[in-house]
Amino acid sequence: MKRLLMATAAGILTGAVVTTQVAAPLLAQESRSSSVYEQLDLFGDIFERVRAQYVEDVDTRKLIEAAINGMLTSLDPHSSYLSPDDAENMQVQTRGEFGGLGIEVTQEDGFVKVVSPMDGTPADQAGIEPGDFITHVDGESVLGLTLNEAVDRMRGPVGSEIIITVVRQGTAEPFDVSIIRDTIKLTAVRARTERDAIVLRVTTFNDQTFSNLESSLNEQVEALGGIDKISGIVLDLRNNPGGLLTQAIKVSDAFLEKGEIVSTRGRNVQDGERFNATPGDLAQGKPIVVLINGGSASASEIVAGALQDHNRAIVVGTKSFGKGSVQTVMPLRGNGAMRLTTSRYYTPSGRSIQALGVSPDIVVEQPRRAPATEEPEATNRPSRSEADLRGRLSNDSLSEDEIKQIEEERKRAEEVAKLREEDYQLAYAVDILRGLAVMGGNGQE
Repeated sequence: MKRLLMATAAGILTGAVVTTQVAAPLLAQESRSSSVYEQLDLFGDIFERVRAQYVEDVDTRKLIEAAINGMLTSLDPHSSYLSPDDAENMQVQTRGEFGGLGIEVTQEDGFVKVVSPMDGTPADQAGIEPGDFITHVDGESVLGLTLNEAVDRMRGPVGSEIIITVVRQGTAEPFDVSIIRDTIKLTAVRARTERDAIVLRVTTFNDQTFSNLESSLNEQVEALGGIDKISGIVLDLRNNPGGLLTQAIKVSDAFLEKGEIVSTRGRNVQDGERFNATPGDLAQGKPIVVLINGGSASASEIVAGALQDHNRAIVVGTKSFGKGSVQTVMPLRGNGAMRLTTSRYYTPSGRSIQALGVSPDIVVEQPRRAPATEEPEATNRPSRSEADLRGRLSNDSLSEDEIKQIEEERKRAEEVAKLREEDYQLAYAVDILRGLAVMGGNGQE
């Protein structure tokens, strides 16, 4: 009987413990919910007091939008509220044409930081560089403004002037830059040849990027007489601020036969996604060099990281920007939208580039151009050789065709030297492709 009672007592005690373990999370959840409702009541109380007692009449719609934006921007630099106008502008930008200065910006230490100027835009032509800080717009400080508010101040009618104050690393004092606003028409991909290499300059990842890249590459290959006539491809992603994830995946897939391109991982494990390459390589195994710098961000880093991890490309330049998060744009009532960071992305090897960037395989700095006022050094005078001497002996070991070929090669080398002065990083990339072609490499495992 005692044993039975003890067993019964034990059962009752165990049941009590189980009941407590189940009830504790429920109580904690109810407590958290109660706290949330109290905070929402506090917000409503403050809103009513501001609306009724502030020294001037307030626009309640703007007040609520500011509160929403404050909540989102407190999360990270890339989450924000988009007013109906901002949401519409964003949709226009992804289609590749919009009005403005032509710069991609983020926020750091309360100031606006330039991620990169876009090729051929007013900001690019005015000399704005990646890493510049914009502290004032038309003489008014942007400190304390949200990123959207600062961007709004930089917007204006096409043809109007704006003066921005810039702080640049390596420059002792802030300086003003005058820019004339213009309609920004982005050409997603520009293609050209350097010697026997095809250079694909990708400026943004919008709806047009992959189709532009595919058609541009095919045109250049045809112009050179076929894929066998090229040494390789330079994929220039410098100062490319990113854009659509779907386009980054398509561009990466264009040069990969198989394997993972990128994966995304959100708050919940089940929300993660993996994107894999499909068979087919537009370059048909030809070597690729990817150029990046501090203005290469987001989608650019996805492409560079994927091709680097698969040993499909040699990455050259300087460390990229380091934006390793994915934003989802969610439509809201009233035609507004919410841009919310919903996941991080990872390269095929499983690395996150968030705040670290993609490190190039070969670090190559782009030398700053010397001021035009500097006079060339005396050492740059044309040199004399045996061929310049009167009465010199002729070369009897080479035919006229062989001599002609040597002179053509020398001319190409001089063109490369000129390119090195104009764009050292690009010249370096072309030299790598030329070296691989000479050695018979194809840039793949």
